[in-house]
Amino acid sequence: MKRIALAALVLLGLALPGRASAQQESVQQTAYRTKREQLLKELEQTQAQLADIRGQRVQLQARIESVIASMLAQRAQTLLLSNETNALQQLDAILTNAQDNLLSQRDRFASTTDAVRRRTGAVLVVLLRADSTQAQTLASASLTVDNAAADTRTYSAAANSALQIGAVDQLYRANILPTPHTVTLNVMVNGQPVTQTVTVTAAGEAVTYVQFAVRNGQLTQTTWSARGTTPF
Repeated sequence: MKRIALAALVLLGLALPGRASAQQESVQQTAYRTKREQLLKELEQTQAQLADIRGQRVQLQARIESVIASMLAQRAQTLLLSNETNALQQLDAILTNAQDNLLSQRDRFASTTDAVRRRTGAVLVVLLRADSTQAQTLASASLTVDNAAADTRTYSAAANSALQIGAVDQLYRANILPTPHTVTLNVMVNGQPVTQTVTVTAAGEAVTYVQFAVRNGQLTQTTWSARGTTPF
C-alpha cells in the first residue's frame, strides 16, 4: 500500500507541472492574440490616417497648383496691360507730336497766306441784281469760282420784291491772287435755267467787282476794279 501511494504521488507530481505548463502556454497565446489584434487595429487606423493624409496632400497640392496658375494668369494679365499701357503712351506721344506738327504747319500756312494776301491785296466780289422794269421771278442762283462751288441761294417772293426795287445781293467776297479767275453763275429765271460765265483778272491791291444782272430773262455782266477800298 505504501508503494502504491508513493507511485501515485510520483505520478501526480509529474502531471501537475505539465498541466501548469499547458495553462501558462494558453495564457500566453491569449495574450499574444489580444496583442496581435490590438496591433492589427492600430495598423488599420494608421493606414486609414495615412490615406487621409495622402488625400489632404493631394487636395493641398491641387490648391497650390491652382494658386500658382492664378498668379501666373494675373502676372500675364499685368504684363499684357503693361504692354498695352506702354503702347497707348507711345501712341499718345506720336499723336501729340503729330498734332504739334499740324499746328505748326497750320500756323506756317496761315502766315504764308496772310503774307501773300497782304502783298497782293486782291479781293473779288460777285454781285447779283435784277432789272426792276421787267416782270421776272428768280427762284435760285448757284455760283462757282474757278470751278469750285462758292455759294447757292434760294429767293423768296420778298427777296424778289427787294431785287425788283434795286436791291443787290452779294454772292461772293474773298481774298484772291491777282491772276485770271473764272466766275460762273447759274440762275433759275421764270422757271428756266440761265448760265453766264466770265473770266476776270483781279487787280493787285484793289477790289475787283463782277456784277450779274437779270434782264428780260437773260444774264448780263459787268466788271470793274476799285482801289483804296480794300481791307488792308
